[in-house]
Amino acid sequence: MAAGESFDVYRLPEEHQAIREAVREVCAAKVAPHAAEADETGEFPKASYDALRAADFHAPHIPEEYGGAGADALATAIVIEEVARACASSSLIPAVNKLGTMPLLLSGSEELKRRYLTPVAAGEAMFSYCLSEPEAGSDAASMTTRAVRDGDHWVLNGVKRWITNAGVSEFYTVFAVTDPAARSRGISAFVVEKSDPGVSFGAPEKKLGIKGSPTREVYLDNVRIPADRMIGAEGTGFATAMKTLDHTRVTIAAQAVGIAQGALDYAKGYVAERRQFGKAVAEFQGVQFMLADMGMKLEAARQLTYAAAGRSERGDADLTYFGAAAKCFASDAAMEITTDAVQLLGGYGYTRDYPVERMMRDAKITQIYEGTNQVQRIVMARQLLAGIA
Repeated sequence: MAAGESFDVYRLPEEHQAIREAVREVCAAKVAPHAAEADETGEFPKASYDALRAADFHAPHIPEEYGGAGADALATAIVIEEVARACASSSLIPAVNKLGTMPLLLSGSEELKRRYLTPVAAGEAMFSYCLSEPEAGSDAASMTTRAVRDGDHWVLNGVKRWITNAGVSEFYTVFAVTDPAARSRGISAFVVEKSDPGVSFGAPEKKLGIKGSPTREVYLDNVRIPADRMIGAEGTGFATAMKTLDHTRVTIAAQAVGIAQGALDYAKGYVAERRQFGKAVAEFQGVQFMLADMGMKLEAARQLTYAAAGRSERGDADLTYFGAAAKCFASDAAMEITTDAVQLLGGYGYTRDYPVERMMRDAKITQIYEGTNQVQRIVMARQLLAGIA
């Protein structure tokens, strides 16, 4: 290596650094101030949404041809990471907009993309993703929501559970069985609008964390939609759902990294100021070892997440493995780091007067949704063992 050459081969390009700085500035001024209130009230943080929308960070992944910012997968991950650092609930605005629209980007017709991606890019609507059901969580292929063809329409009946931003989003990607005999190959995807007759919502779930992002059931009671709202060909919905998750597990990893960074930042500031036994708590070796482990795990999670984001952008063959690995590792790290942050604050960390207990509660969901970490390990193992006799 030549003299003066940097070892920092993983440094972000300048344009991505600029995105981070811009998002952090918006979040410090207009998102972070609403984080505690959103958690306390359990209400959607509209002020945060308005701020993200004004800065074009609410759905940055949408391509420019549909009016979006055209951010690549890494830039989108950075946006989500930085919003999550301030408010995990608010980070689900860009994250779920990507989750809900990814099936259209992967499989939708050009007409469908223009009709539904354009208003999302403009900040006029949000998009949610309806895969899980009361009896079909990790085993999504066992869903029972049905879609029956009726002339030029499909009629949908069923219940979807654990739907993020349900009731707030205008549009929903809904997966339903069109051929019960074909198992996963009999599942199709549709765009359902909030205003469609027969669409209704359950009461908001009472959750441990991410309370400012509503989670509700979506009820489909004889919802009649035009046939051209099918995403892709009939029977390809499950494949589209799994491909979508390959990409969006990266965004959950980014969310976990952001939550962990917020907790580490706060804990560092606290231990530097808090004095016990005549010196700053940060001077104790045991505390320093905790901080070192937190920082080490966080940076490992960040680099794995960014590596997965690069594969998402390129559509690499090993995205399935890297998406699962990033989501699993980053969320496990976030749970450890936020737990340690609470420990470093002692009794104060256990109170709602300080943000780390909220971050700890928020971090837990990252180990569960978009596939539990047990499922992620199954996915990784299958990828590792593929092709072995």
